[in-house]
Amino acid sequence: MRYLTSISSAVLLSVGAVAQAEDVTITVWSLDKENQPAMNLAREFSEMDNGITVDYRLIQFDDVVTESMRAFATGQAPDIIAVDNPEHALFAARGAFLDLTDRVAESEIINADAYFPGPLNSVTWNDRLYGVPKATNTIALYYNADAFEKAGLDADSPPETWAELVETARTLNNPEESVYGIAFSAKASEEGTFQFLPWAQMSGGGYDKINTDGAVEALNLWKTLLDEGLASPDTLTRGQWDSTGTFNSGNAAMAISGPWELNRMVEEAKFNWRVALLPVPEEGAQRASAMGDFNWAIFANTDHPDEAFQAIEYFASQDHRLFPEFGQLPARSDIELPPTGVAPKDAALQVFLEQLQYAQARGPHPEWPKISKSIQDAIQLALTGQMTAEDALNRAQTSIDAVLAD
Repeated sequence: MRYLTSISSAVLLSVGAVAQAEDVTITVWSLDKENQPAMNLAREFSEMDNGITVDYRLIQFDDVVTESMRAFATGQAPDIIAVDNPEHALFAARGAFLDLTDRVAESEIINADAYFPGPLNSVTWNDRLYGVPKATNTIALYYNADAFEKAGLDADSPPETWAELVETARTLNNPEESVYGIAFSAKASEEGTFQFLPWAQMSGGGYDKINTDGAVEALNLWKTLLDEGLASPDTLTRGQWDSTGTFNSGNAAMAISGPWELNRMVEEAKFNWRVALLPVPEEGAQRASAMGDFNWAIFANTDHPDEAFQAIEYFASQDHRLFPEFGQLPARSDIELPPTGVAPKDAALQVFLEQLQYAQARGPHPEWPKISKSIQDAIQLALTGQMTAEDALNRAQTSIDAVLAD
């Protein structure tokens, strides 16, 4: 989840050679900048001698849904878009995305069975495929091994349960040195939902059952972390990037974040750090984790469906480059990631790959933004003390039930 320049000042550029008169031109919209996959892969595909030129448009996260839906309604949609995975069903259910099921089945490049279940589920609607996963990510527990040892904790035994996580945060918390026990994001945005939903899922709940006893316990745990000063007060307002920055600077001994931070950790953290699987409610409980990143899709009103799918096939054929060149995780289980030679990064990567096995899509549901907003509101109401966790999640469940009934 990254926030870029506004779409009103979005960059629209041709990433290939000037098209010949007989060439087909397709348009790709994505959030990726120059150092990220989409812009580079679009340029490479455009430079091939295949009669297809690509115009690449850099767009902003917050405007993807509104701008692209407006473009689709007015016949101005791009041929290809990279859309955040929980919003994929919103487009597919409204007929905005092209059904790719048969094309994928016939493709010699894209194999649906090779994708992790979570990412594949996010492009599926009514048992049909309306896209191809672009990349994936998840979240796990970063921790400062030096801080563990300084506090008398075993750095080889990070917390495995919710109770252990709280106790570890208490032990590591050091207000005199401006060190919080843990950092995470409870922001009133998709980032807050992204971080909280796994806690509900691993305790038997989910986006459609957000007020289970386990989810209430999880939200109360978050409140304990804030009420006891084990996490910074701005946990309620800052995103994952800033909360991880608190960890990198040594001002938090643990942090819940994702693999997109690995390169930053190597560059910024001046201490020994490690990554562990997210703690579970109790020993032996089911695991869960968030699933992030984007999917490729083709708009249903494209004039060039064959050429657009050919481009997506090329993008998918380069999935093995996602991590070595761009620091992103492929959404496929059949790609073995090469070691980087940086020991903590390689060890952390293996944890994230294991965590991905438990990652679940947000939804999929065509009204995901409404569902997510209900969860965000519950988090804020409970953590600010305006409502109990139980009442806040019951309120959210009532709103979500209304959405599901429609």
